Amino acid sequence: MAEYKIVAEEGRAKSATFETVHGTVETPVFMNVGTAAAIKGAVSTEDLERIGTQIELSNTYHLHLRPGDEVVKKLGGLHKFMSWNRPILTDSGGFQVFSLADLRNIKEEGVTFRSHIDGHRIFMGPEESMQIQSNLASTIAMAFDECPSSVADRSYVRPSVERTYRWLVRCRKKMKELNAREDTINREQLLFGINQGAVYTDIRVEHAKMIRELDLPGYAVGGLAVGETHEQMYDILDHVVPELPREKPVYLMGVGTPANILEAVDRGVDFFDCVYPSRNGRHGHVYTKHGHLNLFNAKYELDGRPIEEGCGCPACSRYSRAYIRHLLKAKEMLGMRLCVLHNLWFYNHLMEEIRAAIREGRYSSYKKEMLGTLEGE
Repeated sequence: MAEYKIVAEEGRAKSATFETVHGTVETPVFMNVGTAAAIKGAVSTEDLERIGTQIELSNTYHLHLRPGDEVVKKLGGLHKFMSWNRPILTDSGGFQVFSLADLRNIKEEGVTFRSHIDGHRIFMGPEESMQIQSNLASTIAMAFDECPSSVADRSYVRPSVERTYRWLVRCRKKMKELNAREDTINREQLLFGINQGAVYTDIRVEHAKMIRELDLPGYAVGGLAVGETHEQMYDILDHVVPELPREKPVYLMGVGTPANILEAVDRGVDFFDCVYPSRNGRHGHVYTKHGHLNLFNAKYELDGRPIEEGCGCPACSRYSRAYIRHLLKAKEMLGMRLCVLHNLWFYNHLMEEIRAAIREGRYSSYKKEMLGTLEGE
């Protein structure tokens, strides 16, 4: 079984080690998002190792559609399929309940989707999600939930959260059954439960108290960064994270900007994921400690400097802003790839600096300094 051990604390901020069957994760950590078992932008698993990626995240719904989770199982599971020997977290498909609102129908049993690829009908409930994730053999499987809109009425959110809790109980039961099977690839697969409740702190706190009683290996706060303000997000974290077990990892799903991460770490969050670094990189937007740069801008045409001085990423160690801008303008794939590699390096090494700051007892001053320089966000 996994072991989570806090090694340093400063206020609510914590740095820990999380031992899993696929290796140890140092937290706080940013999970690099490989939706379909690959980071968009022509990034290989060798690249991920080179840029300091500790844990990769893949999408249950998308892999179920193609190549199919049964195919992945026959090929030995996701780790063998993508040639990655470090931890993998798979989300549950629950976010697609939110993002595919015009293509789905929610009932107590689960959700009926229409595939965004060809329109065929798919049914997914807690048991189906657990089976798919078991076939994928990820290190951490997320519970199947509904992610209600942040602007949904209280009259909708409360019964939705109550159903999400019932689904979590079903997920736990199914995972226990799957992990006991001889033909299961990863019989040490871990289940994280998800806190929901839109922007209603009382519903969220009530739900957090319910799910913590299930004594799961970890917990997530979902349904944020979907339309609410940053201030609302931080307020929810202020209320919810203290209600989750401090001796278990806490994952803030789908977040976010470097500033979001700095603030959430200060509130006790361990795990993060977001498509920003790869998505923005594919469009020539790169992160630095002094804010964003848009490399399409004409002012970089003759700029012989790296994206960021002192950065050790594959882009900055060899190429200039001017050259990368040329590649982007010429629609050469290398330009996109270098920007994505830089951004993922930036995020991975931001987390490395955060861990060091917490462990050296200077996180408060580090956070203040970083927020002061990230004026480009």
